[in-house]
Amino acid sequence: MALAVPLEPTGAAPVPATLRQVVERSQPAALAGDQSLPVATALGPLLPQGLRRGATVAVDAGPGATSLALALGVAASAAGSWAALVGPLPVNPAAAGEVGLALERLVVVDPPPEQWSTVVAALLDAVDLVYAGAPGRVPAGDARRLVARARERGAVLIQLPPLSRAGDDPWPATADHRLTVADPSWVGLGGGAGRLEARRATVVAGGRGAASRERRARLWLPDRDGQVRACEEQDQVQGP
Repeated sequence: MALAVPLEPTGAAPVPATLRQVVERSQPAALAGDQSLPVATALGPLLPQGLRRGATVAVDAGPGATSLALALGVAASAAGSWAALVGPLPVNPAAAGEVGLALERLVVVDPPPEQWSTVVAALLDAVDLVYAGAPGRVPAGDARRLVARARERGAVLIQLPPLSRAGDDPWPATADHRLTVADPSWVGLGGGAGRLEARRATVVAGGRGAASRERRARLWLPDRDGQVRACEEQDQVQGP
């Protein structure tokens, strides 16, 4: 199961120092030396160089956005990376395991709003992937500091979509990569009967600098097994 981290009393380290020691002992040395973390094959067209260490990735709100965000870390998690979910979260942490994140290397923290940015910064020091769900509008100064901390520490900061689809994006425009879900459609209903079984959508990737060129991929978000995978040509006709 995922590791829920209790916060220390005010004035102490917001994340126990022993967490960093656990991560350092368990993470493969080869992975720690890589310049990028791997991504699932289905996400390769969107992030052809993987998740570059030090990068920040934003996932816009919309149908399938949370599944997409969690799927970003699945390959790295399987390879031995630790990840952290910092609340408030748009999903139950158990869903991370259903998508494919290794729960034995997943840290879950739900700090009070006044400690949120400090906790995110501390986790960027300790683990490879930090999924951050903002408790409200992130001040521009805090956002810049967190992006700089990720870059300095070689971690990947994933800005989770807001809790409400109707709400404004709580993050200032600080991300290196931005992923947006477009044209979602469900399959499984026939003649007004049945149940929703799988959702396919187009994911559009953009960003800054070398990531500014638009890329697209047609994905299942998720398929019938709850996984994020490429939507093949035969799937378009026969379903998942």
